[in-house]
This record gives sequence, structure tokens and C-alpha cells, in this order.
Amino acid sequence: MQPALTSPWRLGRVAVPNRVMLAPLAGIGNWFVRLQAKRFGAGMAVSEMVSTHAIHHHNRRTCEEMLYIDPRESAGGPVAIQLFGEDPGLMREGAAAVIEAGADIVDINMGCPVPKVRRTGAGVGLLEQPDRAVALAAGAVEGAGGAPVTVKLRSGLRAGDESGYRLALRLVDEAGVAGIAFHPRTANVHHKGTPDYALAARLVDELDAPVIITGGLADAERVREAYARTGAAAVMLARGALGNPWLFEELLAGRAAEPDAGEVQAELAWTVERAREAFGPGRADRYLRKFYPWYVDRLGLAGADRRELQRRMQSAPSADEALAALREASLATA
Repeated sequence: MQPALTSPWRLGRVAVPNRVMLAPLAGIGNWFVRLQAKRFGAGMAVSEMVSTHAIHHHNRRTCEEMLYIDPRESAGGPVAIQLFGEDPGLMREGAAAVIEAGADIVDINMGCPVPKVRRTGAGVGLLEQPDRAVALAAGAVEGAGGAPVTVKLRSGLRAGDESGYRLALRLVDEAGVAGIAFHPRTANVHHKGTPDYALAARLVDELDAPVIITGGLADAERVREAYARTGAAAVMLARGALGNPWLFEELLAGRAAEPDAGEVQAELAWTVERAREAFGPGRADRYLRKFYPWYVDRLGLAGADRRELQRRMQSAPSADEALAALREASLATA
């Protein structure tokens, strides 16, 4: 029988308290987003992807912000920093920097389908260069100095292609990778289409390392179905957790009720406070505009009311005024 999602497990030398994780979210997964997931029960969280070239060149924002790990998030379970790049030497250097910054695990992005990443030979572009991908992972394993290295990758480039599946086997057997986060959709569909959970189950059966399933996990029912169908070691929530940290509670603590308006308001207010702590008021208020739609969606407003609230929040001069608009809309529909 498959272990419960609440049960602990190990990823290499690292103990993970449960089997529900936060996925790397490009441009989003900073320390306070990871901390939020931990507050609601996530056993592990992975950072947004960080450029090995930026680490090598000592880019200030990369080294001071993107590699920053808050002590509060570390207290809730392991933290992984995800790297991307195409040079094995820089990957070795980046992995060492990640461990020095306090991460428990190094993750490598071999699944990003965005053209500007793929064109450099990084992300999903590595599925076209499997030998380079293996060398890249081996470099990270060396640089990590015994800390686990994981790789997140897709099943292939296009329909019928299983290059990601084949590469996963090599990454474990030849490079010593400790685990694979597998998104069983091809690169050309991005986040559309039905994940191939049968292929993921094949990988679980064949791979001599834990497989973490991700992709298409938008609600608790789909998470439980994918976990059961694949036999994966753990699940990794991505877009389904945006503005919805309560999904972690639903999976791990038996929460049944949707968050009420007060909870949604309080959580967005907490996010505002942490963003200002991270970036300062002006920059945080601009950064948070992409967060507002996720929280508005939790209120269950009708189409016209939802669009009007989105408009008011996006045009608000500050996050405080955006929060006031959210409160007013909640009261009007109570």
C-alpha cells in the first residue's frame, strides 16, 4: 500500500516530513512564497529558478535576494534552490553556492519550455543534448558536496517523444541524481493537455530513486488521483497553489471548507507584509499586482463582480488600497 501523503520520507540524506511539496515557480517562488507554503504544511519547498551565469558573475539581486533563505522557512522542512544553465562547470560552481547559502537540496531545471531559456541550451533544451544534461547533473552533484541533487524535467519535447523519461534514467544511473521531479507533459503543450500518468508510473517502477509527480495538480482530488495512479514518492504543487495555500491543509490536515473572505483577506495582508519585508514598500506594491488575481479567485465572485474587483486592485496606487478594495467587495457580497 502506498504511504499516506502525511508520512515522512527521505531524499538522499535529507529527511522530509511529508510528501506534499511546493514546486519551483519562475518569478514567484521567493522566500516568503516558500514560507507561506510551509506555514500551511508543505514538507518541502523549491525556489524559483536561478541562473548559474548570474551566480558566477556575482549579480547582486541573484546573490542577495534569490539565494536568500529565511530562517523561518528552514524551520518548517527542507529548502531546495533550483538552478538553470547549460555549462557543467558553472553548474558545479552554482551548486556549491546554493549549499553555502543554506539550502538542503540542489534542484536543476531541465523542463522550462520558455523559448528564451530553451534557446540558451538550458531548461527543456537539455532534452536535445542528453550527454550535456548528464554532465551538468554530475557537475551539480560534485559541487553539492554530498547534499542531494534533484532534476525537474518533462516527459519529452512533443507528442510521442519520451526523451525526458530516458534522460531521467541516465541522470540517476550515470550522474548520481538523488531524485526526479517528473512533469509528464511534453514541452510543446506547456501547461495544457492531460498529463501522461501511465508514463510516470513506468518511471516510478524503473527508476532506482524517488520520483516526485507534478503537473496538472490543480485541486486535492487530482493530487490524490495522480499520487495513487503513479505510485510516486511525493507530489509537487505548482500553479494550483498560487493564492491557495489552503490546498496544503486540505491534503495534509483534512481541511474540508473553502477559505472564507476573512481568511483570504488575512492571507493577502500577510503576503503584503512579507513582500515589503523582502523588497521595501514601493517595489513590493508593484510586484504584488500579479498576486491579486489568485486571491480574488478564492472569493467565488460572479464574472462581472470579479472583473471589477480585479480592475480596482490592479489600478490601486498601493497594496493597502488594493486590500481595502478586496475588503469592500467581500462585505458587499456577504
